[in-house]
Amino acid sequence: MLDKMNHSLTRNMNIATDYFYDIDDLGIQYTPQHSIFKVWTPDAVRVDVALYDEPGEYDHEGLVHNHTGGLEIPMEQEEGGVWVLEHEGNLAGKYYMYRAEFQDGSVEYAVDPYARAVSPNGQRTAIVDLRKTDPEGWENDIRPPMASLTDAVIYELHVRDFSIDPEASIQHKGKFLAFTETGLCDEYGNSIGIDHLRELGITHVHLLPIADFQTVNELTVDDPDSDQVKYNWGYDPQHYNVPEGAYSTDPWDPTSRIREFKKVVQALHGEGMRVVLDVVYNHTFSVDDGPFDRLIPGYFYRTDERGQLTNGSGVGNEIATERPMVRKYIKDSLRYWANEYHLDGFRFDLMGLIDTETVTQLTQELRRDIDPCILIYGEPWTGGWSPLPQQTLKGAQRGKGFALFNDNFRSAIKGGSDDETRGFATGEFGKEGDLVKGIYGSIGDFTDHPSESINYVTAHDNLNLWDKIVRVSGAEKELSFLHMDNGRLPDGRDVAEAVQQADPYKYINPDHVLDQEWVRRSILANGIVLTSQGIPFIHAGDELLRSKFGDHNSYRSPDAINAIRWSNKQRFRQVFDYYQGLIQLRMSHPAFRMIDRKEVEKHLRVLRSDHQIVAFQLGEYAHGDKWRHIIVIYNSATTEQAVTLPQFSRQWQVVVNDHAAGVRPLASVLGGEVVVAPLSMMVLFDEEDQYKPIPASLEWEYTPSIMEPGEKLHLRVVPRDQRGRIYTAERVRYQSSNDKVVSVRSDGQMKALSEGSSTICVSCGNVESCLLLHVETLVPHMVNLQGEHQVYIGKRMRLKADVLDQYGRPIARPKLTWNSSDKRVARVNKDGVIRGIHPGKTKITVTSGKATAQWFVEVMPYVPRSIEVEYERPNQDYRGWNLWVWGSVLGHRQVDFERVENGRAIANIMIAPDETNIGFIIRLKDWQAKDIDTDRYIFVDTKQDTMKVVIKSGDPQFDIEPTG
Repeated sequence: MLDKMNHSLTRNMNIATDYFYDIDDLGIQYTPQHSIFKVWTPDAVRVDVALYDEPGEYDHEGLVHNHTGGLEIPMEQEEGGVWVLEHEGNLAGKYYMYRAEFQDGSVEYAVDPYARAVSPNGQRTAIVDLRKTDPEGWENDIRPPMASLTDAVIYELHVRDFSIDPEASIQHKGKFLAFTETGLCDEYGNSIGIDHLRELGITHVHLLPIADFQTVNELTVDDPDSDQVKYNWGYDPQHYNVPEGAYSTDPWDPTSRIREFKKVVQALHGEGMRVVLDVVYNHTFSVDDGPFDRLIPGYFYRTDERGQLTNGSGVGNEIATERPMVRKYIKDSLRYWANEYHLDGFRFDLMGLIDTETVTQLTQELRRDIDPCILIYGEPWTGGWSPLPQQTLKGAQRGKGFALFNDNFRSAIKGGSDDETRGFATGEFGKEGDLVKGIYGSIGDFTDHPSESINYVTAHDNLNLWDKIVRVSGAEKELSFLHMDNGRLPDGRDVAEAVQQADPYKYINPDHVLDQEWVRRSILANGIVLTSQGIPFIHAGDELLRSKFGDHNSYRSPDAINAIRWSNKQRFRQVFDYYQGLIQLRMSHPAFRMIDRKEVEKHLRVLRSDHQIVAFQLGEYAHGDKWRHIIVIYNSATTEQAVTLPQFSRQWQVVVNDHAAGVRPLASVLGGEVVVAPLSMMVLFDEEDQYKPIPASLEWEYTPSIMEPGEKLHLRVVPRDQRGRIYTAERVRYQSSNDKVVSVRSDGQMKALSEGSSTICVSCGNVESCLLLHVETLVPHMVNLQGEHQVYIGKRMRLKADVLDQYGRPIARPKLTWNSSDKRVARVNKDGVIRGIHPGKTKITVTSGKATAQWFVEVMPYVPRSIEVEYERPNQDYRGWNLWVWGSVLGHRQVDFERVENGRAIANIMIAPDETNIGFIIRLKDWQAKDIDTDRYIFVDTKQDTMKVVIKSGDPQFDIEPTG
């Protein structure tokens, strides 16, 4: 497979232009009457659909190795690199693979990269009727209301961790269906499971990857006698559009995992929580056995100048998201999850490896087409060096609508992730300034707006919060913490037994939980997160003082390490109540949820930031808050400290102190000073604007006037009360005067059904606002073309056609007809790809409906040029030395020195006529040594047919001499 990939490397960039396919119909389009199969594999010379009645013969590892024996039906090749087969009859319940033959004679069987259902362990694509996977009431499932991105409180959770506790009264342990079990309590009456999440008050459940991953055998995961791995975080993707079967009750039934995950979303939505999916589009677990390379060798992965896979992910490969068909795949996948499963957001693993243009496009499209408040955020770093020039690092998100994890703030709060270094909450001095940057939503650091910052202290990676504080305190040995290595103990001991011997909470007095130092540091750390500007994010179990017994990388550790222990809720009920109170405070008071930079700069003022005290003021009814002024104070000292309060108010009400948090006053402070307990926080307010809010106005984000039959739009209307504040006591109601023309759901999603007009009315309380909406077929009115005016013989280029309707709006996926006035000079295919044939000029015409546009193209002879390289070494010994070049007409390759003249070795590099940039390294044999350690580039003048480059050994500079 690697040989085939390397063979294809020189074609990768041409594939992007020659074979781009922009229609959203890849995979299988199933109906009970017939099915259409489409697969993009430009390198194949023949492709068949292999149909099977069974999922295959499995070995003891849960794998199927033989895919012969199916009914193999040839597909037809279409332009754009797509192969298609239309098959009559109902294929539901059957399985299929693609059988692809390549020019070198090799044959590959591959699961459909666009598979939406699979057999156990993803060995074959399954054919299912997705309509029959919808749980009862699915058509009425709606997203919980959300006014702005900063209204989110994210809770990161692993599906198996949530319910695998053997002591908990949860029936579907480790399964999707555990999220559907309501009314569960411990023996003391404390809610557990999904009721616990609702009681906590979080708005978004962020699920670690649930797309099909490769390292857990779905057929043995529930077998207690099997020694095969039963746990993984899921960052080893196999099939991107299918839920993981290990979390289903029946992996043999391809519909089970689909239906049961929909029930997860439905259950969480029903409890008022949105759902974020953790996605891993930066790498695949395997290249050879992954979802892409068997059908499109080499195209989906980045490589270096040697043609070797790059490893920016740290696991051996990275996906080339910047390539057009890879970008399309990611956007298609996200759109599918959002539509089919009603998901509300996506968190990107190693977003640094996803090019910024792709992230920007997918954010804009999901917000436009799915939900204006869909959350998009990710990790602004990589797992190693990557050749990607447009990495999505901190700052790349400015003004683009997506958010990044704020590790600057994280480090300021707690210190390093796995070591003994400290931050503000863990006892370090001098961190006040860094903390203030994060409190502002990092608008003075790397963000434009606070909505671009995901504020957090810990996540699934590294030590969790309790264990980090233990590490800083140096008490791991005293608590019998474990030293895990890749899911095991190095000494071979049983992990569950070692966990039983550990005591993470040894020093907590059960009668005075909130007085223990580590507990106070833990609460202070996340208290900072929950009262700062930005989007707060907490790791599951922080509110229960969850410990993983010192395991800093529990990605494949057993349940004894990872399970959430629900008994801790009773044990640490005061901690849970404190978290619940902080979340209630945040959600009740918009001053903590400001949206943009100007608002933050206007209303947030730092009062003090020294000697382990940070105090700030949120002023003058910030962001429409009912409280006039709010004071927040953090004290990370081990002694109480006095803090001066602003003089404009004589009395303050305390709502958060070292033992309680919420929105009700706990005490009053008179005068200009307050004493803050050690290792604690305090929140105070002065005046409350006491009135009974009623809806007074409705604020439309936009007012559409035209829709096309079949089009969907999501209305967003914000109600405001008589003081101009956002009104949340009642939901907005939507109504269509003509449901046969436009239907509108209770969450504001409209669908145009037929031509005509309908009045869409929005109401809240006694306030109503309406607009008239017309539904009519939109017709092309104008075509705008973009592209180059020159192409070489034998080469291709693509024209981009933007079609506008009669109202000047872009038409998505318009039907286009292309024509060349002189097909002897150049031909153009249905996707606007022009191929040069003979020198001359031709006129390209594109038509969409009655709208047309023309583009003149000149075809020029493809005459390769050359660069003569003269290389001089002091000892004039050139044995074994050669050039490694990239960017030339022949791609990544070795160029040998042909001869030695006048003490210099001479080589000739052939380049394309339009080549402008050639990279090279002078090396000894196969990388035994380099002349210098850095890459060098020759910038080529396209007007010169030949040129000469003179290089002296060890000198990074070289001379360029035109020769013709």
